[in-house]
Amino acid sequence: MSICLFWAVVAAIILLNVLAWNSAAFCDWYIAHIFPIWVNTYGRLTGIFPFSVGEWLIVAGLLLVAAALLIGVICGFFGLVRLGKYVRFHMAGGKAERTASSRNGRFFRIARCYYRFFSWTLLAVCLIMTLNCLILYHASTFSAHYFGEDDGSYTSVELVILYNMVAEKCNDLAEQIRRSDEGDAVYVSPDGTEICVRDAEGWSGGLAHMADEAGELMAQLGERYPQLAGWYPRPKAMLFSDFMCQQYMQGYYFPFSMEANYNDVMHILNIPSTMCHELAHLRGYIYEDEANFISYLACVESENVFFQYAGYLSVLNYLYNDVYKLWKTNPEAYEETVAVVQPAAISEQVWKDNIFVSDQEWDRINGKALIDTEIIDAAADVFVDTNLKVNGVSDGKISYNRVVRLLLQYYRKNIH
Repeated sequence: MSICLFWAVVAAIILLNVLAWNSAAFCDWYIAHIFPIWVNTYGRLTGIFPFSVGEWLIVAGLLLVAAALLIGVICGFFGLVRLGKYVRFHMAGGKAERTASSRNGRFFRIARCYYRFFSWTLLAVCLIMTLNCLILYHASTFSAHYFGEDDGSYTSVELVILYNMVAEKCNDLAEQIRRSDEGDAVYVSPDGTEICVRDAEGWSGGLAHMADEAGELMAQLGERYPQLAGWYPRPKAMLFSDFMCQQYMQGYYFPFSMEANYNDVMHILNIPSTMCHELAHLRGYIYEDEANFISYLACVESENVFFQYAGYLSVLNYLYNDVYKLWKTNPEAYEETVAVVQPAAISEQVWKDNIFVSDQEWDRINGKALIDTEIIDAAADVFVDTNLKVNGVSDGKISYNRVVRLLLQYYRKNIH
């Protein structure tokens, strides 16, 4: 019975993936009607816990794999011993040898039970990944849902105009947000709590208010874009944020626990947009460029200038890099563009705020790291790039930069 059930689940996983790869309509229906069930059931259950459940599920998974490898090595050793002593055991039939054989037999029975459990666990992982992640990669895009067809052709003048708008907003908001005596950005929560510097025990005052505000902003955005409507769990800080920093990762959506997690060691101005970004994944928008864009909209439409500034900062680098790329790869087109519109200068304060992790935190992280940050970053890049390509994102990690095209499409639609 259990064998039949096991292979039935395997067949279901294969069928779901085949359907996903061949039918965007099926994926859209699934995201609209089935995926919210997982968010509103065990997403609410894991939301009860103040810590990242998904993070500990990964730790448990690594321990299960380690145990499987260890048991495999022991079984191999016993197997070799039994093979080498088979003739002597068979011919001698000594009591001690029969006792040893009996003990080995018990161990092999335990090993079989463990591997049966491990196989079911692996099957569950594959099923959850299919339901909460893989299907999402083949659904219709956010822009297709709400902006209509787009050929992706935009002029360099439009690019620079958009860059100027974002750069000027950053320059202006950098002067408006509250700052400490040392010039650090200060987040002021709705109840007046001020959060500025992360100490050895974390952020003074905590980031719960910021997390709640991110959820509220995403829900408000759902009034205009219905697929974003509904309940959102509170984003959670990751215990292993130092390791996230070494991967240059700001957040993570855990499909096994339906949680939005963020790196709480990074600079505070990265946190609001990261919270909204990870929450966007919980609405079925698994592509990174779409989550970047949705996060941007949620932040810049906030009444809180801190969130606004964080939102504009979150896309500034993408736009700056595209303008730089234009200058580097097509100097003639760049000269023609700047004859029409000059790129705006970015203020010194914005450059100071536009960092991933502070120098002080980097010194602390690298000082206690077991593996060099460059090695971990390179491995993470390969993993993320491969994962995206396997799931049909042909340009891999470069797809993060496609947020610029979404921004151009959005502002063209809303201006014209």
